[in-house]
Amino acid sequence: MNDLPTYLSILFIACTVYTLIILYVATNKSKKVLLFSLGWLTLQGLLAYNLFYTDTSTMPPKFALALVPTLIFIAIVFFTKRGKEFIKSINLKTLYLVYVVRIPVEFGLLGLAIYKVIPYLMTFEGVNFDIFAGITAPLIILGYFVKNWFSDSFVMVWNFISLGLLIAIVVNAILSVPSGFQTQGFDQPNIAILHFPYLWLASYIVPVVMFAHLVSIKRAYSH
Repeated sequence: MNDLPTYLSILFIACTVYTLIILYVATNKSKKVLLFSLGWLTLQGLLAYNLFYTDTSTMPPKFALALVPTLIFIAIVFFTKRGKEFIKSINLKTLYLVYVVRIPVEFGLLGLAIYKVIPYLMTFEGVNFDIFAGITAPLIILGYFVKNWFSDSFVMVWNFISLGLLIAIVVNAILSVPSGFQTQGFDQPNIAILHFPYLWLASYIVPVVMFAHLVSIKRAYSH
């Protein structure tokens, strides 16, 4: 990992900061969101920096601590009264900007694959088509929020497709991590995600994008 160029680290840190800023602004500059995000990023950053996740011999893998808590938190938000009120207050137009982060992330993943710290199947040269959502997001924003070209149903379908693409790459990433669950990527396993700052992709960027899709779908359905 020490052989990786500095620009890749800077890229993923920038993507994380961008995601944090968009979420913060979309939630009406919620101090709770900001403090929770900074606390979570600090915790995960310290764990990754101290190589906590590189021990993949445990069952379940330590890597689960990077993703599972965020999924639990998302579920709490969607199934509690206070969480539902929070969802209603989110600025959707701003939130949609978070989808654009997929574009630099995908090029970052390609860079990691070139340096053989993730498998090529996790890139758009492999079976990762998640960049489609990032590229089309500006068109969705223009057509849905500005020009009224797209209906709620159309945007809901786009969100479902984009969420499916995200879940697909997450599954491929998990199955490529050297652990008891690994079923692919044996020649070039996904080890980058176990290190700082790349762990932030799994522990923060992906959950925020997933949350954004779920919020978008729920809001479109409720119209």
